[in-house]
Amino acid sequence: MKSITIGGKMHPGFDKILTEEAQKFLVKLHQRFNGTRKSLLRRRTEIHKKILSGENPTFLKETESVRKGNWQVDPIPEDLQDRRCEITGPAEAKMMINALNSGATVFMADLEDSITPNWFNQIQGQANLSDTYERTLEFTSPEGKEYRLNEGKLATLIVRPRGWHLEEKHILIDGEIASGSLVDAGLYLFHNTKLTLSKGTGPYFYLPKLENHLEARLWDEVFTFAEQELGVKNGTIKATVLLETILASFEIEEIIYELRRHMSGINAGRWDYMFSAIKKFRHVPEFLWPDRAQVTMTAPLMRAYTELLVQTCHKRGTLAIGGMAAFIPSRRDAEVNRVALEKVRQDKEREAQDGFDGSWVAHPDLVAVCTDVFSNVFEEGRVNQKHRKREDVQVTPEMILDFQIPGGEITELGLRNNISVGIQYIAAWLRGTGAVAIFNLMEDAATAEIARSQIWQWSHHPEGKLDDGRQVTVEMVQSMIPEELAKIRDDYGEAYDEIKMNQATDLFFKLVAEEEFEEFLTIRAYDQLD
Repeated sequence: MKSITIGGKMHPGFDKILTEEAQKFLVKLHQRFNGTRKSLLRRRTEIHKKILSGENPTFLKETESVRKGNWQVDPIPEDLQDRRCEITGPAEAKMMINALNSGATVFMADLEDSITPNWFNQIQGQANLSDTYERTLEFTSPEGKEYRLNEGKLATLIVRPRGWHLEEKHILIDGEIASGSLVDAGLYLFHNTKLTLSKGTGPYFYLPKLENHLEARLWDEVFTFAEQELGVKNGTIKATVLLETILASFEIEEIIYELRRHMSGINAGRWDYMFSAIKKFRHVPEFLWPDRAQVTMTAPLMRAYTELLVQTCHKRGTLAIGGMAAFIPSRRDAEVNRVALEKVRQDKEREAQDGFDGSWVAHPDLVAVCTDVFSNVFEEGRVNQKHRKREDVQVTPEMILDFQIPGGEITELGLRNNISVGIQYIAAWLRGTGAVAIFNLMEDAATAEIARSQIWQWSHHPEGKLDDGRQVTVEMVQSMIPEELAKIRDDYGEAYDEIKMNQATDLFFKLVAEEEFEEFLTIRAYDQLD
């Protein structure tokens, strides 16, 4: 066995997760797959260089036979057939218990975008996942309030590991930093594969940030190897892919094909999709976007990719899951609550009419709205809309790249909102919280990415002008930051964390001011975590 070094602190209970046998399993995964992971990340850079040189992506000629072939995914397990309402959140005990008890059909426990990937969160998250299946997960708040899992039916648990681009710096294998993806998936599979099966479910994943079918193939190879190593049949592991990069839209069918033995669905990861679109085409002036609030799911390119998603999934026998409703209901403000519920209902009604089989919410109070909308649309006796083939949909590569937002404008309010959200989110992330309520919206890394990438885009293009004609510049952003910080300080009061807010401000400004665009803010911010 190659040497493995655990550099993180061994908190109570961590020895049960990082056992010698579990470490050996991680070494096997690393030996077998980390080289391919790194080569695929290099390939991302090469593909983006082609885009920067003016070569737009299109449907692949070399995989035309896959798109024309007569094939279907393997059968989907019973507890993954009903996806009408999925709730998501970090793999932290309190939020997990509330989500599992919420009445949603599925809970995605997140080890990626809505959790700060510090050492404690990642390994404690693994312990929480195992405790869920053992029904021993519990939490007591500092005020003494106790949280326990319901005795009855819980939401089906799906785990989101980190994306291929993220690493786990606290684990070295033969002197090389381990892959965050392989660590998260490896520990979960090692401890829970047979445990999940004994509980009548299975080891299920959400796969983030895939950019092409070769990255899906790598996950399929990881799953097949893990099944062999752990002594379960091929196809036991099931995965739902998050379609949250614009390049993946050109390879939906191929991604499903690569994972066909392990496939259970594709989710329209809308916020990361917007970030990906800005990031990949940030150099093109005519693709300059307005305020993010004006980029809705009715925008031409958002309609194109979601309709193509539904059509392709149903054609191949798998499920299509709608995007996150970021609005947060309020138990204190009746008007905020009314507006949030109405916006969520409208969003879910559009998705249900489009043929989606379910959708995401971020708060337990939204579960009933989402569930009702899809229940009302489903035909009697059905728990999804997989039979709706959407053969009326005809999406071209040009439609996927139609970045026009009719009537959209860049406003000072939108610029200031991006500054405030970006700084507040990064500060919370550095404090260890990856899911943050800001301005009545649940923000995670994806929305913070949109905020900073938009400012970078606006301030690096001569066409980046406010609706009143003023040019957006780095100097303008710099002048607004103290004003926005003063507002944040007033809002937070005694909870204002001077040190973390200063750290966040410094990082945020560097990310929007630098000539070179940082691929992911979380990579830079990760260096500041313990």
